[in-house]
Amino acid sequence: MIALEFVSTVRATRSGPVDTLSDVAGMTAWGREHAGELGLDSGFTATEELRREVVELRQAVRALFARAVAPGPASAADAHRLPGFADALDLVNAAALAVPTASRLEWPADAPPVAISVPAGGAGESARVRAALAASAIALLAGAEREQLRACPAPRCVLYFVKEHARQEWCSTGCGNRARAARHYHQHRAR
Repeated sequence: MIALEFVSTVRATRSGPVDTLSDVAGMTAWGREHAGELGLDSGFTATEELRREVVELRQAVRALFARAVAPGPASAADAHRLPGFADALDLVNAAALAVPTASRLEWPADAPPVAISVPAGGAGESARVRAALAASAIALLAGAEREQLRACPAPRCVLYFVKEHARQEWCSTGCGNRARAARHYHQHRAR
């Protein structure tokens, strides 16, 4: 789901938090990687204004994710920099409403017909990108997956994930291994 990939543009490495969207080049690369989901062409090039608007939306979505995982802890990456709940909710809703969508029927010669959502008006590129990202976040937060949304509790991890099975505690096997190793270290160090 694009909403999870979007909030995961903030992640942790051994040297600390990394923001994929920290500059125009990063935003351009990420936009091209997700061009189909965002309604962009393969030659997409971000502007600084688009990048700033997308990062502002990402922080709002991360604030809503933090609320969704409560009473559990939010991601430690940026919890102190997130907008308030009401402001985040207003921003996400405004972004989604800025570009109304309509269904378009596509019928490939060798496949059954499918309906896809396309922008109904002549919105600008930034509004279309933000609307697609906001709509994906709304779908996740209003759907059944919200109950399974978690912030990864592994040391130094800052990602959100959707819990796929009852025993899943971390976003990835690597995080689970780090958490178990850290627990083992602390148990043996305390002796």
